[in-house]
Order: sequence, then structure tokens, then C-alpha cells
Amino acid sequence: MPAATACVRFSGIGRIQNGAKLRPFLNPTIHKMGPLPTNGMMTRAPLASLLAAVACFNLASPHFSFEPSVFAAGDTMSPEQVAKIRSISSVAIAENGEHIAYVMSVPRLPGSDENGSAWSELHVTTRGGDSRPYITGDVSIGSVSWRPGGRDICYLSKREGDEHTALYAIAVAGGESRRLLSHETSIRSYSFSPDGSRVAFLASEEDSKEHKELEEKGFNAEIVEEQLHFTRLWIAEPGNSDSEPRQVELEGNLTSLVWSASGNEVAVAVAPTPLIDDYYMKRHLAVVDVDGGGVVWELENIGKLGAVAWSTDGSKLAFVSGEDLNDPAAGRLYVANRASGSVQDVLPNYNGHVSSIAWRDADSIVFLGEEGTHTALSSVAHDGTNRRVHLAPTRVLSGLSLSKNGHSIALRSDSASHPSEVHALDLAEGGATKLERLTDSNPWLADVPLAPQRVESYLARDGLELEGILIEPLNRIEGQRYPLILAVHGGPEAHIKDGWLTGYSYPGQVAAGEGFAVFYPNYRGSTGRGVDFSKLGQADYAGAEFDDLIDAVDHLIAIGLVDKDKVGITGGSYGGFATAWCSTYHSERFAAGVMFVGISNHLSKSGTTDIPNEMFLVHARKRMWDDWQFYLERSPIFHVEKARTPLLIMHGKSDPRVHPAQSLELFRQLKTIGKTPVRLVYYPGEGHGNRKAAARYDYNLRSKRWFEHYLQGEGGEAPPHELTYPLLEKEEEELPAN
Repeated sequence: MPAATACVRFSGIGRIQNGAKLRPFLNPTIHKMGPLPTNGMMTRAPLASLLAAVACFNLASPHFSFEPSVFAAGDTMSPEQVAKIRSISSVAIAENGEHIAYVMSVPRLPGSDENGSAWSELHVTTRGGDSRPYITGDVSIGSVSWRPGGRDICYLSKREGDEHTALYAIAVAGGESRRLLSHETSIRSYSFSPDGSRVAFLASEEDSKEHKELEEKGFNAEIVEEQLHFTRLWIAEPGNSDSEPRQVELEGNLTSLVWSASGNEVAVAVAPTPLIDDYYMKRHLAVVDVDGGGVVWELENIGKLGAVAWSTDGSKLAFVSGEDLNDPAAGRLYVANRASGSVQDVLPNYNGHVSSIAWRDADSIVFLGEEGTHTALSSVAHDGTNRRVHLAPTRVLSGLSLSKNGHSIALRSDSASHPSEVHALDLAEGGATKLERLTDSNPWLADVPLAPQRVESYLARDGLELEGILIEPLNRIEGQRYPLILAVHGGPEAHIKDGWLTGYSYPGQVAAGEGFAVFYPNYRGSTGRGVDFSKLGQADYAGAEFDDLIDAVDHLIAIGLVDKDKVGITGGSYGGFATAWCSTYHSERFAAGVMFVGISNHLSKSGTTDIPNEMFLVHARKRMWDDWQFYLERSPIFHVEKARTPLLIMHGKSDPRVHPAQSLELFRQLKTIGKTPVRLVYYPGEGHGNRKAAARYDYNLRSKRWFEHYLQGEGGEAPPHELTYPLLEKEEEELPAN
């Protein structure tokens, strides 16, 4: 870790409390946006003298956190920097295309008084890039949209005084937030009628009075998968105090909704129960008449369900779904005709995965398609004709939002040099168009040297062409070989794109800055290359799919980049399974492993996961009792005696997807055999991945140290289990004197 400088870095403007802590001027309990200068910064004269005395500061955002600098300009990327990275999590463009509301994810400072997941702030920018903060500080804003009419930005939040999450609005011109709607339970999602006078929303059932009274008396027994709280559909008139929300009676559990331009119909996604397995595999679309009450149209979409959107005249419904029940991911684009009830696959045999959709008018759809390691922005007529590519797949794009006139688009984009930022463009009739970046959430990144990143292709042993993303060691010397960290994605129905690849569990630029090569392989079974490719790993746990990982390592050795004796592997979930497999079955190939929320025993995993049907339908394709030996032999625990790879295992203690006992099983047997160093770290309160700031920072530091110790250092016994946290040490330093 580089020596800290004497400067103090500010991430906003605030006021001093108790001589050390700094807080935002925008009080999250007030939610008021006052007049702002064009650069979006808020100023206060009493602070000017202090700022003048500070050696370095950063006015990147109005969200304020006291943060002494733990890095100097020119230093390589560090875990401390990763812990403060901001990103854009959603965008929503106004009807006229002039303003774009967006949510900025602002991590909490690890070790702070309120450890938790990142805060989410509301900001607004114009097409000219004039960004302004609207609601900032210790706030959690979600589901941002524009109310029809274009004057109000709406969002979900639980403010001070709220018992549950409620629906709020704030005028684009500024002022205080207004609560439009609250409910007896939290509002989960909402959609306005075309004229904005009514809103459909989803909220779960409330516990009965009798149940609450029994719990207070200690009768709190949990009946597994039977005490279910169903989510229901409600219709309300925001602002009308004389009108109570009205429930629309529907069977099943509802998870998403979109109001039709027709004015009286709402499309909802329905699953039989609230269980996550049913959410993945059994959701279907139903259209409800909100006035008459009841389902007027049911669509028998098959398999996983993704985005849903009505045409601008309400005559057609577009949705993204699986091709069949065994399709690992929703990625096919379908259009259903309201009058005839017919459903058409608009992009048959598409060698990609559709991720986001919006209707440009009554007949054409704009969509984002994941194609290999990049994203294409295209449009197509509702019948599959007149397909145009507006942005070729050379960028990473997500979160499409289209203006009412169908010309202006807002979306998110990230790259090798920055996390997700707000971008915009105007659709050109001729096809190609120009993408404009509107935000810079991490301006300090400009001073951090980043290693080269590129798409690297290679051949599997059976001749299948594969690709992944390679980050070279920073300041690589040609002819020199380097240690490698193979970072394996989960799913496996996911894929790595050529964008920002550094996070608390993604080694990325932190490892590259320390002299590692980092490779993210898109092995068979990954998405982004069509349905057929995504099915190539099915019914073959740890077979050809993980042979692809070994072939990737061999390729990087063959091109002269990697030292074959200094190869490490890491990954979470299915990537954790890959790490466990390569640290046991292929142990002779790997000098270190960091396994996160991973699978070690398919026999016990099948009975402890909350997605047994999903695992059967899109992964194993057979049940445990159909082939006991297959489940056993394709489990890392079966090959545990081969293990000689030092293995660091980390897991959320409340993980419902991959039970933490999966990690305990492998740890216990490796420790009993005693042939290789092993360590198990549990994170209390974390699930299938870490959400809280302290747990993320801890994970990053432990993973980094493990690889440095075994791939660059002396190796041998495991490093001490205790950690030092540079951010905590810096937090104790005092402000410099005036």
C-alpha cells in the first residue's frame, strides 16, 4: 500500500459536526432541492476559509463523506479506492427528452457508524451535461420514473416518519418532495396510467393481527415455504384523499407491472408463489382490466421472463423471455398482438441476448442486445422486418430509456476506463448515431494509471472458439511472464463484457497494478452468443465448461504472458464452484484459489438451495435420484484428496442460494486431510454476495493478500487471519490546521 499523503480529500460540500464528521446540506428527511448554480455545487461562505486551507479536495458530488486520502495521484488502483467507487444504477429520460433523472450509487465508508449497502441518490442532468443533485446524503432512492406530463420525478423511498416504503414526487423545477401514496405495507413497484391520474402498484399482504399478537408472545415458529406473503395489485388515485387504494383480485404472486397506453389495462408478471424458484421458472404474463377487474388476456410465455413493454398505442405487448423451458436466460424478443392474441419471435436465431426494450412508436421497438463482449443498440419492426443497427457492438450499454417522441435515448455505459455513467443519443434515421457522455461520477479516476484491457480469443480443445477479457499487468515488460488470476463468472448464464471490471470481488485493475495478469473467460454456457451456446454446458457439470478454463490458461501461457507455476483462480457462485473444482480436480494447475459462495457438493446442494427446479431445468437436466454417481463425481468434495491448492473460502452466512454449509464441507475435509492451507471466512448477515461496505472491503483485502502471498510471495503457511484496514487508520487522523 502506498504511503498516505497529508492531504484530505472531500467528496462533496457539507458542514462540520463535532469537529470531524461532515454531512450533506440536503437533509434526507426534508428532500428539498433549492436553487443551484449551473455546475450543480452547493456553497456556504463559512466553509470557504476551511476549504482554502485544505491542500487537495474533490467536488465530485454533493454527497459528503469525510475521507482522508489514502492514495496519491499516480498510484495504482487500491482496495480503498474500490470501496469509494460510485456508479449509475438507473436512468429515466423525460417525455420531451430534455432532462434525464438518474440514480447514483454512493458506497458507505467502510467502518462508518452506519455499515450497510450503498446509498442511492437522485440527480438530474440535461442533454448538455448540466448535472444537478436533487436528493442526496444518507438516502435510498429507487424505481425512478417521470409522471405523465413531464413535470414530476417519481420515486420509491422510506423517509423519516414512514413505516413502509412510499411513493414520492419532486418537481423538476425543484422544491420539496411530496408523498403521493403510502400503503399498509411497502410499495414494491408502480406504473402510472397514461394521463397520470391513477397509479397501479404492487405491495405484499400484511400479517394478520392474530399472527402479530402470537409473535409478541413468543410463538414465532417458522414453517418452511408455507408462511408466504403474496404480492398483490392495487389501483390508487395519488393526491385524492377521498379515494382509498383498491385491490384487483388475482391469483398468484405478482412481480412486475406496466400500464398500457389504452388507459385501462395493466400487464403483470404472475408466479404461482413468492418462492424464488417460481420467480425464475414459472412466471407468465397476464393483462388485467383495472376497471372491470380480472384477467382479459394471458400469455403462455415459456421459461425465464425479462423486460416487458407496451406499444405506444396499446395494441401490442413486447417481452423478453426464454426460448423454451431449458433456456438458461431470458434473451429472446417476442411481440404479442392484443387483437389476435398471436405471439411472434421477432429475432429468430439471434446470436445474442436482448437485455432492454422500448417502443419507438406503435410499430417499432428499440432494443439493447448483448453480442459477445459488447452491446448493440438496434431497432426492429414488430413483425421482425426493417432491422437497423444504430450503435454497433463496440461499447457496453444497459438501462435503455426512450423519450415520448421516440428520438432521444438515455442509457448507462461503462468501459475499461470508468464504471457506469449516464449517456444519451438521438436516433438517426440512417442508422448510425453518436453516443454522448453526460456524467463523471469518479473524476479522480483520471489520475489513476490503468492497465491495458482487451478482448482475447482462444480455441477450446474441441475446436470451439471462445473469448474473454484480458487485463494485462500494468507496465508490462515484453517477454516477461507474470502471475495470473483467472476470474470466473457465475451463473453460468452470465457473461463478462469489455467494460469496467474492478470491484470488491473482481480483482481487475487492483491486481493489474500489483503485477498480475487478470483474465475473465466466457466459457461455454455463457450468455451473449445465443441460446445454443448458452446450453452447451448443460447436463455436464464441470465437464467441457471447466475444461475451457484450463484451455484459457494454456493459451495465456502459450502467448508468453503467464508463468505456468503462478496461476490463481477465483469466482463467486458458479464461479465459486469452478474455483473449488480447479482447486481439487485440477489442483496441479493452480497455485492459489479464492472461492466465494461456491458449490462443493451437488448432492447436498440440491437439497439446500432455494432454486432446485432452476438447477434441474437449465443446468443439471436430471435429478439427483436419476444419477447419483454423476452428482457425486462432478462435486469438488469427491476429489478433495487431490487438493494441494491453498484455498481461501468466503461465504455469506445467510446465503439462501448456495447454503454456507457448502463452504464448511470443503473446509472441514481439507483441514482434516491437512495437505494444503485452507481458511474459511463467514460474513454474518450477508447472503449470496456481500452488500455491506465493511464486508466488501474485508473481502477485497483478504483476496488480494491471499494471491500476493501465494503467487508473488513466499507461500507456505497461510498469512495471518487478522487484517489491518487502512481506511480505519486514516479515519482516525485529524483535519489539518487552518
